[in-house]
Amino acid sequence: MANKSRQTMREIRHVRVRKKVEGTPDRPRLAVFRSLKNISAQIIDDAAGVTLVAASSLEKDLKVGGNADGAKKVGAALAKRAKEKGITAVVFDRGGFRYHGRVASLADGAREAGLEF
Repeated sequence: MANKSRQTMREIRHVRVRKKVEGTPDRPRLAVFRSLKNISAQIIDDAAGVTLVAASSLEKDLKVGGNADGAKKVGAALAKRAKEKGITAVVFDRGGFRYHGRVASLADGAREAGLEF
């Protein structure tokens, strides 16, 4: 796998994760995307192909930046919105990123705000 970019390798890992992780109507998928400056997450029902809830560090009311503290706040906001829609349990899709740093902080924030995974 020499000469493949970091982005290509992440996409390969994401496909590998997605083989096992699937969102259902009763337990949708929490998908995370991390860029250099920001982080975003969506709760997706894969059976219907619909995004149920989303949160991002780019939102005006969540202008928190892309660091670990900001990621935790994004996770908490996502969990709050999910609870308002009646979603309590999800499956976590790290999107090919390591479960470390900002991705782990987002997961911790969502767990602390009441999401189960």
